[in-house]
Amino acid sequence: MGKIMKVVVFCTALGVTISLASLSSFGNMQIAKKEKVACTTCHVKMGQKDLNAVGKCYSKKKSLKACEAEKK
Repeated sequence: MGKIMKVVVFCTALGVTISLASLSSFGNMQIAKKEKVACTTCHVKMGQKDLNAVGKCYSKKKSLKACEAEKK
């Protein structure tokens, strides 16, 4: 019984960690609403995680105003 419990606890912890990591690595609709821009301002294509130059800049600086030069 102890061995099964250890496996269950480990799998649960692993699942929670992966879920939290994936939430923080992707942009979401809240960011688009906050900045009042379309998702494609930062992403290559809607619904994909691939970032364009503006998105890479935004992920570091957290401000679109700081990334104006990347839009050109």
